[in-house]
Amino acid sequence: MKDDLSHRLVALTRDLVLIPTISSRPDNIERSIEFIKNHLEETEGITIQTHSSHGIPSITALPKNQPKPDVLFCAHVDVVTLSEDALYRSRIENGRIYGPGAADMKGALAILLEIFRDIHTSVPEASLGIMITTDEERGGDYGVKFLLEEKGLKCGVAIIPDSGSLNEITVEEKGILHLAIRCHGPAGHACRPWMVQNPMEKLLDRLRHVKSFFNEMKKDEDDHWYSTFTITMIRTENESYNRIPAHVEAICDVRFTPPCTTEKMIEILKDKLGKEMELEVLISAETSQFSPDPLFISVTEEVTGKPVNLCKAHGASDARFVTALGIPVILSRPIVGNIHSENEWIDIESMSTLYRIYEKYLTKKLIK
Repeated sequence: MKDDLSHRLVALTRDLVLIPTISSRPDNIERSIEFIKNHLEETEGITIQTHSSHGIPSITALPKNQPKPDVLFCAHVDVVTLSEDALYRSRIENGRIYGPGAADMKGALAILLEIFRDIHTSVPEASLGIMITTDEERGGDYGVKFLLEEKGLKCGVAIIPDSGSLNEITVEEKGILHLAIRCHGPAGHACRPWMVQNPMEKLLDRLRHVKSFFNEMKKDEDDHWYSTFTITMIRTENESYNRIPAHVEAICDVRFTPPCTTEKMIEILKDKLGKEMELEVLISAETSQFSPDPLFISVTEEVTGKPVNLCKAHGASDARFVTALGIPVILSRPIVGNIHSENEWIDIESMSTLYRIYEKYLTKKLIK
């Protein structure tokens, strides 16, 4: 049974990984939704629906005549974009599945799909649903937020395996700001830099100033629970090596801890950047706190034989939309590594362990 389960989880994960579900390939995203629909459609006792908001698809499978299931699985199938199409491949090595999205979060999605089918095969009327979205990496507004706020999807408790680890259950996430910071000025020839004030150099100077401010806030703590400022892109309109650009833009990722808010952080950044810099907020989210089900904690300890650690997460997830509605959220996942890289991986044995945790938890909570 264990070997059969492991084989099923590995095969399904690799099938999902091999579909490059990146934002620039909506055909692949649609293909993955169809793949998931086909995987679920013979499951007894459920109603499958596909949804779309602003051209971004999602899919739900809910128990028949139960619009508010006791437990709702939540996952996303989209992944970040890598530099080359050839990197979207999968391999197994040293007990791990490697490949883009294996950790974030196609391996976890495979677990949810399999336990969902198995539970409903055993008990078709089980009050268990699942929603799968395709825009988590771009903010989640047209996926989870749309389904909850516009479609009115609700539940008793949500399980989202997109943070934590087997014995680490996330109870707090940092707030997030994705920003575009721009500087403009006259273009010029690079051989005569004294003729113009270079917008690139002005922007870099301000970015260094902001970075220095965040570095001063660092704490000497192993968990790195402090606010951070990371430059992820710098671009201009230039196509020539010898031209001073007229327009420069930096994309930055800001993570912040309580008691700071998005409003306060934007105020701080505007002050540090100065009046010459233009700031646009691309994505924002406040810090989030979660209250996991005590039954899930006890089941996790029972299955693993180890105590649970309630932890904090540096990343944000779709869980913030769920907890904002007062719905309890369980955030734990298999053992993973190298997230958002071509060498992203998920530990195979821990996938089977998490399956067994879900199986025992759902049996006690739903079947009794």
